Amino acid sequence: MAENNEISEYITFPRTFEKYRWYKPILVFIVGIILMVIFDLILTFIFGMIWGWDFVDLIVTGGYEVLNNEIGEIFSDLGIIIMIPSLYIASKIVRDRSFSSYSSSRGGWNWKLYLKALIIPFILQIIFESVDIAINGGEGTYHFTISFLIATLILVPLQCIAEEYAFRGLIMQTFGSWFKIPVLAIILQSIIFAAAHGYNDIGLAEIFISGLVFGFFAWKTNGIEVSSALHTANNLSISLFVMFGLQSTSSTVQLEDAAIAIVFEVLLCILMYYIGKKTSWFGEIEEPLQNI
Repeated sequence: MAENNEISEYITFPRTFEKYRWYKPILVFIVGIILMVIFDLILTFIFGMIWGWDFVDLIVTGGYEVLNNEIGEIFSDLGIIIMIPSLYIASKIVRDRSFSSYSSSRGGWNWKLYLKALIIPFILQIIFESVDIAINGGEGTYHFTISFLIATLILVPLQCIAEEYAFRGLIMQTFGSWFKIPVLAIILQSIIFAAAHGYNDIGLAEIFISGLVFGFFAWKTNGIEVSSALHTANNLSISLFVMFGLQSTSSTVQLEDAAIAIVFEVLLCILMYYIGKKTSWFGEIEEPLQNI
């Protein structure tokens, strides 16, 4: 457990634990990767048995274009969501620190804060995507079903939360515990976050900016709920537009599209930070609704 009951800075939070050792996050990372590979193999086997190995091979090697397919979207989301149990089990095996400490330095995951921070970005993201389609047109394959909609509404938020646990949780907190320089930790995790995505150079630059924004909010809010909300608003809105055939995903991002998206994201960041400061969202220290 942490040495005291005060709210600690999230990025350097691991250092407040009595059992802190600089090498333990490395062990958690290694064990987590091994577990994730095992879970991925199980997931791939299940999908292969149901939909055929050739189809699964196409999904695995198809880049972000596979997200234009219903099964590809579900498979990809599940493949990322397993980061959560992988990290949870790894933290228990290594006995590094409580899993809730990856969520926040306020006592665990706060669903109320996550849901409250999700509303405005999601609405603005829908408006932004709609305006873009109205101006430039949209093209994709319509594959809406009630079951797929339900799956998307469940899986996409969990996928985004899983990435926040991995990148803003484990990785950013590890750098923060080593160097004790929050800004450096934010930059380093953002580089790794971008490198983990399979886009072209322009797309990676956009992901890098996203990583900076998510890291900034995790730092300022002492947890990953707001960054998860921003992440969810982006991914969920895109997934819905793709589902209705209004957009299509691609591993190749155009410069103009990336530039507009970055400007929108920076403006959204400024707006959310202003709202958060005005409404004291970022100062919430009440008991979280669920302490994982």
